[in-house]
Amino acid sequence: MAQKIKKKTAATKKKLVSPFNIYWDKKNYLFLFLGFALLVVGYYVMSIGSWDSTPSLILSPIILVIAYILIFPMSIFAKKKEAVDKSKEEIK
Repeated sequence: MAQKIKKKTAATKKKLVSPFNIYWDKKNYLFLFLGFALLVVGYYVMSIGSWDSTPSLILSPIILVIAYILIFPMSIFAKKKEAVDKSKEEIK
C-alpha cells in the first residue's frame, strides 16, 4: 500500500533563526549606526575648508578615532545582559 505523505503546515515548519539574534541586541545595532554616522560626519568635516584648516586637521581625526576605536568595537563586543548573567551562573 501507498504511504500517506504528511503535508507541512505552518506549525510543523521550522523557523530559520538568524545566528545574530543570539549575540546582537538593539543596543549593538544602535552603536553600529552611531559609528557609521560618526564616520560620515568625520569625513564631511575633513572635506570642508582647505586641507590645512583646523577642522580638517584636528576635529575630523578626533571624530574618526572615536568612531573606529570606540564605537565600532562597542557595537561588536557589547553583550546582552542575559548572556552575561548566564556566564556568571555557569562559573559558580
